[in-house]
Amino acid sequence: MAIQEPSGAPSALTSSALAAIRRTSAVDTVRARISLAVDLGLLAPGERLPNVQATAAALGVGEITVRRAFGTLEREGVVERRPGRTGGTFIAERPRRRTVAQVAAYREDSERVHRLIDERIVLEAGFAHLAAERLDRDGLDRLDQCIREMDAAESWAEFHASDQRFHLALAEGAGLSAALGMYQRVTGELYAYFLPYPMGYLRSSNEQHRAIRAALGAQRATVAAGLLRDHVAELHHSMYVGLADTAERGDDG
Repeated sequence: MAIQEPSGAPSALTSSALAAIRRTSAVDTVRARISLAVDLGLLAPGERLPNVQATAAALGVGEITVRRAFGTLEREGVVERRPGRTGGTFIAERPRRRTVAQVAAYREDSERVHRLIDERIVLEAGFAHLAAERLDRDGLDRLDQCIREMDAAESWAEFHASDQRFHLALAEGAGLSAALGMYQRVTGELYAYFLPYPMGYLRSSNEQHRAIRAALGAQRATVAAGLLRDHVAELHHSMYVGLADTAERGDDG
């Protein structure tokens, strides 16, 4: 007999409960993510943003959406656009901060984001344990290719694409198609909150990928599961939800 969820209760791991950011337009989500990254110090004054195509792919929106968002952010004093071969879109030298009201939607969804991180931990740690026994040579080679791509990435947008492929390849290596569907729903919802990261932090993250890959290749299931659990759990502190809490405590102090 099927177990029914209580009326109105979201189902764990497959929940699509209405989030605050879903009440926000696509253009405003891009504005909020770039502005919040500036507010939290993830994007530095004068830093060049990836081109429109790469930014759109990394943030999961269309190129027209990014162009419109960049135009509004320029008018708001968060970014500046420079013409010519060496031009592009840059964080302003003295960017205006806390100017995008839609950032409030991300803060409102803080509890939801922490829950999604926990759900991802459960799934990925389990995947790692099974993948250590089931990944074949081709599967390990896919992980190696992703690690090389992340080593070569020149922007957070490039890195994010390869990072997604790494984690998906590992999940697929567990060989559980039903659980893979759950994983794609959870990560799809979580990636909607992705912010740009400094490349130094991302390089460190890739070293963690390398250690996970080594444990998988050695078929050390418990070690691989523990490393991946810790890797994903770090999002509680490194995603905007943890960084915002730290910043607010600093402002209060």
